Amino acid sequence: MQIIKYTSGDGNTGGGVDAAIKKGDPMLAVISFDGSKAIIGQVDDCMEHHILLAKSGLSSSDIDKYFRISFDRDGANWTFACPPDYKDIPDKAARITRFYTDGFTVISAFMAEMGLLVGLKIPKRYKRHLELME
Repeated sequence: MQIIKYTSGDGNTGGGVDAAIKKGDPMLAVISFDGSKAIIGQVDDCMEHHILLAKSGLSSSDIDKYFRISFDRDGANWTFACPPDYKDIPDKAARITRFYTDGFTVISAFMAEMGLLVGLKIPKRYKRHLELME
């Protein structure tokens, strides 16, 4: 997995991101659906996932091409938002089920690569989508 570390224009380097992770600062990550690429940045530098994309030179409108998490050394929260065209699966329940299983696989691999073996949580406001899987 290619991991791109976004840093602000204030002279920080990728080492700043590594130090922030080690310190436990809150981070944002967008991870491509196929798990080939991730972009990470500090919450204070980026504030939102679409801003992280834009600041990294990518289109913020491509936000629905990525799994989105916020994390620190204690855990990760998944912004569980399944795009309506995910893998061209027409049935909503089947699409959300596939998004869920793919996301856990890809996000877990990313977190392991970052050296963070922590829990992955879906915040309550996003869990309503999971009701379709029952």
